[in-house]
Amino acid sequence: MSIVVVDSGGANISSVLHALRRLGTEPKFTDDAAVIKAANRVILPGVGAAGRAMEMLEERRLTDVIRNLKQPVLGICLGMQLLFESSEEDDANLLGLIPGRLLRLEESPGLRVPHMGWNSIKNQAPDNLTESLDSKWFYFVHSFAAPVSEWTLSTSTHGSEFSAIVRKGNFYGAQFHPERSAKAGAILLEAFLERPL
Repeated sequence: MSIVVVDSGGANISSVLHALRRLGTEPKFTDDAAVIKAANRVILPGVGAAGRAMEMLEERRLTDVIRNLKQPVLGICLGMQLLFESSEEDDANLLGLIPGRLLRLEESPGLRVPHMGWNSIKNQAPDNLTESLDSKWFYFVHSFAAPVSEWTLSTSTHGSEFSAIVRKGNFYGAQFHPERSAKAGAILLEAFLERPL
């Protein structure tokens, strides 16, 4: 089983790599298109702003590489958001793999944006990835979120409900950071690596 974490130019990658190594794997961190295409599983991490993240993927000539992947792909946090069509952040056009537009979370008294902290998720549709995750708690850091749609596997709530885990075909996304989510995060990553998807 070969695991690739896409080097999309973002920061804070070491925690993702360490989380995968704790599961007994040795992930490759690369922007080499051939290595990415040949992997059994691909993880697209992301930290930062949507517009700049897309620029960095384009600079590395990875946008079409990612769009054409056939193996299971997991986008994490901004990596999940990049799978969608567009974002209110930077009015950015994204990879267009999942229909929908990311919208800024609404701020209100006692409800801060960015949403930072632990929230539980609620499964909305059956899937091998999420069957052990209902009601578990995960660590979120984000200001923009995907609306609930037919592609939503699990939801969470920060003021209003949003998509916490999504899937369209072989493309999955997790809005939270599984690598920072202790045991629950390890369960998700292990399911992504080992279950038939």
